[in-house]
Amino acid sequence: MTIYFVPNFWHRFIYQFRVLYRVFLLRVIDLEILSADGDPSRLMGQFAAVFGSISFFSTFPVPYILWGKKPLPAPAMYMFEHYLIETTMTIAGLIAVLSWDSAFPDRRDMLVLGPLPVRAHTLFLSKLAALFAAPALGIIAFNFFAGAGWPMVFAVGLGSEISLLRTLPAYWLTIFAAGAFFVLSVLALQGLAANLLPRQLFLHLSAFVQATLLCLLLSAYFLGPSFNSPAALGAPGNQRILQWLPAYWFLGLFNQLNGSMRPELVPLAHRAWLALGIAALGALAALLLSYFRMLPRIVEQPDILPATRSRSLNLGSSLAGVITLFSLRTLLRSRQHRMVLSFYVGIGLTIILGFIHTKFIGLAPSPGSVSTTLLLASILTVSLTVLALRVVIAIPITLRANWIFRATQLRPAHMYHRAVRISLLLLGVAPVLLVLSTAFFTHYATLQIAGHLAAMALLGALIVELCLFTFRKISFACSYLPGKANLHFVFWAALLCSIYWLKQAAEFEGQLLTSAGGLLLMLLVLAAAATAMHLITRARAQQTEELIFEEDPLPEIVSLKLNS
Repeated sequence: MTIYFVPNFWHRFIYQFRVLYRVFLLRVIDLEILSADGDPSRLMGQFAAVFGSISFFSTFPVPYILWGKKPLPAPAMYMFEHYLIETTMTIAGLIAVLSWDSAFPDRRDMLVLGPLPVRAHTLFLSKLAALFAAPALGIIAFNFFAGAGWPMVFAVGLGSEISLLRTLPAYWLTIFAAGAFFVLSVLALQGLAANLLPRQLFLHLSAFVQATLLCLLLSAYFLGPSFNSPAALGAPGNQRILQWLPAYWFLGLFNQLNGSMRPELVPLAHRAWLALGIAALGALAALLLSYFRMLPRIVEQPDILPATRSRSLNLGSSLAGVITLFSLRTLLRSRQHRMVLSFYVGIGLTIILGFIHTKFIGLAPSPGSVSTTLLLASILTVSLTVLALRVVIAIPITLRANWIFRATQLRPAHMYHRAVRISLLLLGVAPVLLVLSTAFFTHYATLQIAGHLAAMALLGALIVELCLFTFRKISFACSYLPGKANLHFVFWAALLCSIYWLKQAAEFEGQLLTSAGGLLLMLLVLAAAATAMHLITRARAQQTEELIFEEDPLPEIVSLKLNS
């Protein structure tokens, strides 16, 4: 009996572990928003390709440095080491924050897996492996080329084989330790909050905590101070700031493992080991508590319940009012959509704060003119808000319920297109104009404020028309197909490349706002561009016969994909 029990047990464990690991790993992407033929592994491959491309371009200085056969000075060495470590930590932290909802089993997992003959330790190990696999893939993708080239530069003796044997494992050990620190910290924070707070309160607050962590990660990466010299790292006045910068802790850890330790890096290396140990203990405690204490509460206690109110928001019975109300309620109730929206808005705010923090804007404005900083911030805020909403409305709230929209589509498709346009203007442009008016009214004259707000309204309308040029859907009601995300990468690349021209446009607008003729000319040009784009988009929408609910047309024969 024993001879046959052991192989069967291990075979069953390996099979169950493999199936659950694949399911939990793909749960990083919400499978319910994909099209019928959508492949989540393709989307993960796209992100890996993006990180790999960044890694490849980051190794361009390596051949020139090795060709010169001269060791880099300490400030330059610290700068490159800190960049690679901090970027890796940010990527791992972003993946951990974005997979917040899939970190622990939910009610569906318990109801599906509970009656099945799956042991608790199999569920625990497969979930744990999937949790760390996604950040590990991001770390490996970003360091695929950088992890092979830069250790040659960091090696003591400038790339000698003996030194490289120590530097190469030291680099990869530091990289994985730095990424694991952020992942373990996020798991510890989430697990302890889930155990200390009531479940409904935790579900209410988790979306805001998730968005806050995302903004903190991006702000710390783009706006963090730079201490890339031995004097700056050892200055007594900088020690308090260095206590809150984990990337410099692991910079000291790498130099300790590499054998290039300096006195100013000793306390940083000690803090890295201490922080890694505390994060590991916190994550272990959170995981154990979650699996032995929180799992029964998931089944016993209800999730977020709809609030019972006697009066609700009513925007009328028109098609535009219904779609606007549906979009507003989706943004208020869906944690996933709020997360994507906060990701775009968080990056936009980080870019704006970076401009204010640095000297990119230039000199202070002359008396009577509008600050270029505020003008550029306004342009970026309007653009990023509308673009973020355009990305969010393409993600369905419940794909299985879009039959309701199909059954109630009694009007022509171009009328739904018009309703989506109105909802974007009300939810994306109007709130930003309200915030800008509050910020400008206390500093500038009424004519300048009115002119700038009118220009931003026309700019927002123009961007809305550009976003809806190929959009033939209902907001939050159509499937998502991997492969469409290339537009997002193109957008961010175009944004980074057009920062200089946006700055020039902000300066030109500041000059036009000082005269009534220039203000009128600017408004006429923007109005003409928005009107022309509106006519083109409307003509294209009127040619649309039916809305698109599936990115991929449903085949005549639906495959069950049992062979996968």
